[in-house]
Amino acid sequence: MKKYLLSLFAIIMPLLTFAQELTTSEKIDANFKSWTGWFVDAIFYEIPFSESFQIPWVLIVLMGGAIYFTIYFKLINITGFVTAFKVVSGKYEDIEKHGADTLYGDVTPNEGENIIETIRDDSADGEVSHFQALTAALSATVGLGNIAGVAVALSIGGPGATFWMILAGFLGMASKFAECTLGVKYRDVGEDGTVYGGPMYYLSKGLKEKGAGGLGKVLAVLFAIFVIGGSFGGGNMFQANQAAAQFVKLFELTGGNAGMYFGIGMAAIVAVVIIGGIKRIASVTEKIVPFMAGIYVLAALVILAANFTLIDDAFALIYNGAFSGLGIAGGLIGVMIQGIRRGAFSNEAGVGSAAIAHSAVRTKYPASEGIVALLEPFVDTVIICTMTALVIIITNFDGGFMEYGVEIKEGVELTAIAFDSVIPHFSIVLTIAVILFAFSSMISWSYYGMQGWKYLFGRGKVTDLVYKVLFLIFVVIGASISLGAVINFSDAMIFAMVVPNIIGVIFLTPVVRRELNKYMTAIKTKKEAIDSGADDINKHM
Repeated sequence: MKKYLLSLFAIIMPLLTFAQELTTSEKIDANFKSWTGWFVDAIFYEIPFSESFQIPWVLIVLMGGAIYFTIYFKLINITGFVTAFKVVSGKYEDIEKHGADTLYGDVTPNEGENIIETIRDDSADGEVSHFQALTAALSATVGLGNIAGVAVALSIGGPGATFWMILAGFLGMASKFAECTLGVKYRDVGEDGTVYGGPMYYLSKGLKEKGAGGLGKVLAVLFAIFVIGGSFGGGNMFQANQAAAQFVKLFELTGGNAGMYFGIGMAAIVAVVIIGGIKRIASVTEKIVPFMAGIYVLAALVILAANFTLIDDAFALIYNGAFSGLGIAGGLIGVMIQGIRRGAFSNEAGVGSAAIAHSAVRTKYPASEGIVALLEPFVDTVIICTMTALVIIITNFDGGFMEYGVEIKEGVELTAIAFDSVIPHFSIVLTIAVILFAFSSMISWSYYGMQGWKYLFGRGKVTDLVYKVLFLIFVVIGASISLGAVINFSDAMIFAMVVPNIIGVIFLTPVVRRELNKYMTAIKTKKEAIDSGADDINKHM
């Protein structure tokens, strides 16, 4: 294994050296595109339904899966919403620690099954709390997509795209619930308590239970390859590149090496965090994500409050635009595609990446984390993306800085103009937010890629070190040069994860339903016991 990994490292290193020695990135970009263009074109191929509009097939798979899960689990997006907040707050910590039958006389046979016994302290199986798992997963999705992507979607699809974006986030909640429940159900726990989880494990172990072990193994390997590629590109190089660009612009730095120096500094900070594994990653993201998201949402609320008389006009524009499509390329279908694309691509529901972070949670009942995970698309898309859209639409009434139906390229700059129009110099805060969101995305994706790497190459210190070194090298490269084709390829790798993941989750939906029924029965047992006079053990923990 060591020889194999060292050989792989020896092959990659000359390529990295070559990339750094080039005075321009156009040559390597063109070469890379010639090698990988077929894969990118295949993943983002748009099915032509008519001459006027086309729909990416991967978007059909994502939304088709989301609609199926929403129906199959009887609107878990709504019925599980309040429960999710209760779980995150620790209301059911006691039954997750010991089981409802042990504490409250549950007569259901869940104790006899082979479910990992976990408790919420450092000695338990599982490495992070519900809140930490949620913020770790959110850190990988909240960021440039919310700040820049929404502006781009509005420029192409108009205000009506916001409605379809919200719908995509709502439906995506069911996808997150299903895949994250499976992530906990089929995870592995090492002798030292380290958790190994994600689609690789529920594809291989879950489909084997269904008599499709060969298919499950193939899908698991494909997913692992895709998640590694995605972690180096979209989860790393793209984030480093955008953060470096914003940093250089903020401080008006000159010279060709500014990006490289920023990349070296960023790599050093990332190294300190990722060396500590998921526990340290979660401890960082649980601080960064709520803080930066809070500031961003607060600023949006200030703008909405200052223009409260225009809020109803904004929603009228959103509603009318959602069902008319006037002035937008592709009409109604064009508006719909842009909104759904932004919503689905922003929260990554159905991609399977979040199941890796959520699998590390400390809980006895897998469905408890699935219910928590459904909050992720709600926060990412329904709240933050919608806030961004409302701010842009309302400030554009008087500002006129955007012409709907005309695509823009610089989404961050347009969003900054919208915020600056009401809160002077907020663009500085926005730039810092972009850098911090990029950093948090990088450390979360390093964990995702590491799990895929370990699944393929085994678990060990040398395996870990090789991946982490490669990841840090790509941080510097991403911040130093512009590699459009590499980013396109890595994005394609991320969304290629959809195929094996959705196949596996659909196969295993009956398992998810059993786990959901088991957890809801446990909650009901506790409630009935307390109503009958039993003491709430949670108060003594």
